[in-house]
Amino acid sequence: MHPTLYSPVSDDFYEKLTRIRFLFCDVDGVLSDGSVYLTNSGDEIKAFNAKDGYGLVALQHADVKIGIITGRQSILLERRAGELGIDYLAQGVKDKISEMRKMLHNLNIEAVESAYIGDDVPDIPVMNMAGVSFCPGDGHPLVKATADYVCTMNGGKGAVREVCDLIMQAHGKLEIPGVASV
Repeated sequence: MHPTLYSPVSDDFYEKLTRIRFLFCDVDGVLSDGSVYLTNSGDEIKAFNAKDGYGLVALQHADVKIGIITGRQSILLERRAGELGIDYLAQGVKDKISEMRKMLHNLNIEAVESAYIGDDVPDIPVMNMAGVSFCPGDGHPLVKATADYVCTMNGGKGAVREVCDLIMQAHGKLEIPGVASV
């Protein structure tokens, strides 16, 4: 077993993390807590976790690409992705596997070098394609059973940060101010 900041993982799993070059994220239930608020005027409101955002920015600085693939369409998500410097955003996607393949192909990255975090049944095929799959702690039971790693944190409440930290730790790039990389 290999120690991590969150919980020990198998040496084989840790080795897989060292190969990750691209992290794909779902949105509702992963980057957000899954709640969708609609106002009387028809506006949509979502909450994004700042800790998750910091993790995504830090992971990009560690030379891991970030991609967001979602079946929904949201101007809020475009704004958030822009704030975080995420270049690979695909919204309104019905076939997540095809979109993931396209992004990987364009960057000459193999599926085994990718990770995916999803929380619901439509994410399972994409999780199975990725080299490593993650699920927030409050994901659907079938997704938890499919995931290589179930986060200790919930969707929109730090699960993405946990994934980013695990990958950075495996890459030897988890920086703690005033402390050497862990």
